[in-house]
Amino acid sequence: MHHYKEIIASYADKPGGLIEAYHAIQKEMSYIPEEAIAEAAQVFKLPVSQAYGVATFYSMFSVKSRGKNVIRICESAPCHVAGAAEVIAALERELGIKMGESTADGKFALELTECVGQCQATPVITINGKPYLDVSPAKIPDILGEYK
Repeated sequence: MHHYKEIIASYADKPGGLIEAYHAIQKEMSYIPEEAIAEAAQVFKLPVSQAYGVATFYSMFSVKSRGKNVIRICESAPCHVAGAAEVIAALERELGIKMGESTADGKFALELTECVGQCQATPVITINGKPYLDVSPAKIPDILGEYK
């Protein structure tokens, strides 16, 4: 399971390689494990603290193991007016977890996000970056069914 080493090695000589490598690892594993950060520090000749700092600085990276399918719901005001709270409740009920948690089987993670720029069709959730518009609690089981 250590193919993150190959990923990191393939970016070793590129400018901005560290960020590229992190993107690639996260795409593969859905987060950046600590041993991958340590490995990256060695390859890019950085102190581990600095390699870790880069991984935690950017909000698109996660250093915590999280569900493979990341469900994000917009926390901006228009979405909340449009019933995001009910959608959140339905997601939490359906998945049996709270916002910010991952399911025990590692399949789903729930996260709040900033505005995703789809305010014309609120509330919006994204799963792995794919937007679902005009979501209602009734639609949640079907949407999740696509990923189960």
